[in-house]
Amino acid sequence: MVENNELRKAGLKVTLPRVKILQMLDSAGHRHMSAEDVYKSLMEAGEDVGLATVYRVLTQFEAAGLVVRHNFDGGHAVFELADSGHHDHMVCVDSGEVIEFYDPDIEKLQREIVKRHGFELVDHNLVLYVRKKS
Repeated sequence: MVENNELRKAGLKVTLPRVKILQMLDSAGHRHMSAEDVYKSLMEAGEDVGLATVYRVLTQFEAAGLVVRHNFDGGHAVFELADSGHHDHMVCVDSGEVIEFYDPDIEKLQREIVKRHGFELVDHNLVLYVRKKS
C-alpha cells in the first residue's frame, strides 16, 4: 500500500511492475542495486518482469525523484531509494561493494573549504575508492 502512495505522489500510474520494483528496492539487503540485480531478484522471486521493463521503470523512478542513480567509476549504474538523506560512499575496487557513510567532520570541512574559496555549497557527492587491507 505504501508503494502505491509513493507512486501516486510521484505522478506515476500504479502498475504491477512498478510496485514490484519499488518493493524490491525497498527490501533490498544491500541498498545499491543495478538494473540487472533488480531483474535477477525479481526472477528469483518468481515475478514475470522483463529486463527492458526494469530499465524503463528505473529511468521513470529517477525522473520522478524516487531513486538516485550512481555511476561509480569502472562500474555500471546502480540505484538506491531517494529517501535516505545525505550520505557519502566508499566503493571497493576489488569487489564493487558500495558502503554508505556519513561523517559530520567531513561535512563541516567541505563547507569550510567552499566558504574559504568564496562559494556557497549547493550539493556534493563524495566517493572514496577503497581496497581491504591485506
